[in-house]
Amino acid sequence: MNTMAFDAAVTAETNVDVRPRLATQPSQLLMLGKRVIDELAYDPALVLDAVERAYRGLGTGESDNPRKLMSQPADQHSVAYSMLGRDGGRRTVGFKTSYKHDPEHSRALQKYYTTLLLFDDETGMPIAMMDGSLVGSLRTPAVSALIARAAAPHARTALVVGTGTQGRMAAPFLVTALPSVERVIVHGHYDEGIDAVRKTLKRFHPDRDIEVSADLDGSARQADIVLGVAGAGAPEAVRHTALKPGALALLVGYGIHADALHRADYRIATSEAQMQVTGVDLVDETGKLPPVDAELPDILLGRKPARRADDEIVYAFNSGMIVTDIALGRVLADAARAKGLGEEVELW
Repeated sequence: MNTMAFDAAVTAETNVDVRPRLATQPSQLLMLGKRVIDELAYDPALVLDAVERAYRGLGTGESDNPRKLMSQPADQHSVAYSMLGRDGGRRTVGFKTSYKHDPEHSRALQKYYTTLLLFDDETGMPIAMMDGSLVGSLRTPAVSALIARAAAPHARTALVVGTGTQGRMAAPFLVTALPSVERVIVHGHYDEGIDAVRKTLKRFHPDRDIEVSADLDGSARQADIVLGVAGAGAPEAVRHTALKPGALALLVGYGIHADALHRADYRIATSEAQMQVTGVDLVDETGKLPPVDAELPDILLGRKPARRADDEIVYAFNSGMIVTDIALGRVLADAARAKGLGEEVELW
């Protein structure tokens, strides 16, 4: 795959003090729609690096990621989030909105819109307003892969529960971060989704293939990593009893039962504060979530371990953080500008 445009945009990322100066006037804003963003090539290894550096900056205090806001009606037919943050390493401030309308919990009927607005915090200039779907579809599996690399470094078998967007992107990032993973088992209920997972893995790792699961519990008992990325309507979920000693149960969406969280030996979250907002469906009978033992920034900085013993069952909650959207969004926006993509509009 030709990743020259993307590689050029991130070559400078290896230098700490790279701060591109933009010619955009304050009244002009570069608009990058979904079709434009989807034209950009990307390399999972470069995405992993950008996301990891964002979390490290958060851990050192160089960056900021306030708790997200959520609004949801009582019948839960939709959910909306609002987030803001600052990536200190890239001197970039970002605002993200996310809205999902899903009354039937149907992939075909679901409507989802997300936007990312970026500003250069050194020059004070606007960078871009962009569709955030590609950013989200890349940074979330990258975060999962970073967690897996830390908490299951010797994993040989990974089970992916779900075949939606996150299911399709999970395997390439896992295999990139953990080349030791020999088997990728996929459990899903849509042939086209399973097909898409296989094609996406082969796009980045042509010599690799997936195994298709027909028995969720049986597959979970073989897995060193169980990744729950299914949608809200998922009919099955892996329970704690199906996890083998030493397994990592990593939840992004659905597909892992709440008892895996409450009965785990060790618990990880990207952010405990974010988990309190987005993990409300995981509370126990008293309405509580258990405490988290370690957050990802502290793990990446070596302040806390990703597990205490090889035979512990570790549960990880990946809630997604705006600071990673900002980091990756900045890289994609600069790549789009370098290719002359997008349209400048007079907004202010």
